[in-house]
Amino acid sequence: MELLKIFGLKSIKKSKSIKIIKHFKTHVLVKNLVFRGVYVGRFQPIHIGHCHAIKYILREVDELVIIVGSSQHSHTFKNPFTCGERISMIRLALMENNIEHSKYLVVPIPDVENHAVWVSLVVSMIPRFVRVYSNDPLTKRLFEEAKIEVKEIPLYEREKYSATEIRRRILNGEEWQELLPTLVTNFILDIDGVDRIQRLKVTDNM
Repeated sequence: MELLKIFGLKSIKKSKSIKIIKHFKTHVLVKNLVFRGVYVGRFQPIHIGHCHAIKYILREVDELVIIVGSSQHSHTFKNPFTCGERISMIRLALMENNIEHSKYLVVPIPDVENHAVWVSLVVSMIPRFVRVYSNDPLTKRLFEEAKIEVKEIPLYEREKYSATEIRRRILNGEEWQELLPTLVTNFILDIDGVDRIQRLKVTDNM
């Protein structure tokens, strides 16, 4: 009787009962489903371009899982910041952009030697998701091979808002603070991140 009320029916033929029940289950599943997206990055460091991407994605999903990739790496010129530092900077950047904590999760994921099993690792370590957002060719290919939907993100002044460009500017003593949220800039200064990056470049070249 409950099914009849829900679907506005007075009676139901036995032959149609299975279809109705299946439809009812699908209706409940879709109604309760959180449309969750995934955004992968190293965030070395997070910058204004990342923030634009996250705000773009949050217009399409209920909740976003932000994956901190290469989480095991730090103290190299390419990956100068620790996973903990990157998570702190992500939280500061999103707070500055008025993005509520309830809208996102930050999950560290390490690299693995075999790219083919990396997606399985991701799936096992985060809540169920519907779509991955990425412009990285390898990330896109790995998820697409696993039959997971991937959508590209509109780039925001990519030639300027790039972690590689930020580290280059820091190394050469050029202006870099304008490329990051203010709270992230302050965090990097507080942990003496400028000196770290400059010294790591020398170390990496030895």
